[in-house]
Amino acid sequence: MSTYLVFGATGNVGRRVAERLAWSGAAVRATSRTPEAAKLPQGVEVITPALDAPGALDGVDAAFLMWPFHSAEPARPIVEALQRRVRRVVFMTGGGVLPGVPPEKQPSPVARWHATVEQLIERSGMEWTVLSPSTFMANALWWSAQIRAGDRVRGAFGSLATTPIHEDDIAAVAVHALTEAGHEGHRHTLTGPEALTQAEQVRLIGEAIGRPLRWQELTPEQERARLLADPGFPDDFVDELLDGYAKMAAAPPPEVTSTVPDITGAPAATLSAWAAEHAAEFGGDPR
Repeated sequence: MSTYLVFGATGNVGRRVAERLAWSGAAVRATSRTPEAAKLPQGVEVITPALDAPGALDGVDAAFLMWPFHSAEPARPIVEALQRRVRRVVFMTGGGVLPGVPPEKQPSPVARWHATVEQLIERSGMEWTVLSPSTFMANALWWSAQIRAGDRVRGAFGSLATTPIHEDDIAAVAVHALTEAGHEGHRHTLTGPEALTQAEQVRLIGEAIGRPLRWQELTPEQERARLLADPGFPDDFVDELLDGYAKMAAAPPPEVTSTVPDITGAPAATLSAWAAEHAAEFGGDPR
């Protein structure tokens, strides 16, 4: 039986990849920095991310890889370790990587890190698939404190549209790419089923939890001050976030892809469905 290695198996996507594989009866080895607290399905072998540990890659046929590091520095030893033992790798990229553009010419540090990993994987000789998802629906949890406190969400760029995707849809595509032939050498661009502005997303969350929520627009300067005053938000990311939002707002509207239903055979989940699943986190009644 093939063994599948899942990196970041306690994260938003990695956990769902590990669960889907385990529920299908596959042998799963999952990485976690705190294996004792992973709480993955029975039968999943949980290890630390140290690939040089004895037995870490024994029997592994395919690996799901995401990139939690704030640098591309660890990429080469990780890819080389996989290259020696693993036939297939599915990499979930991020940071708005521009396909076909060298890492050093990518538009942001995060894009440069992810593009570097992509390049190493594509040159490794392994069968590879890159998944390029749009904004995670889970990012809307950033608004949860404001929503629990009242009926307004304050922020800049309320008219900025994205195509948010349910994390489980990413995981479903990843499992197909890990377990089926035909995905080798492909870059799958994944989106949710609709383009939504930030203000529309807030409204839909309100409908899902049974409260009339609305967006309150701030200027970029007001939003910068608000974020810098937030002890839970990293100061060194504030300007990068706002600059990124400004560039996205000036770009053409994002396109919705059919990749999720084309590969999985099921429609991509809506934000309304996701919000209903997470109602309790927004102060609504659990569904």
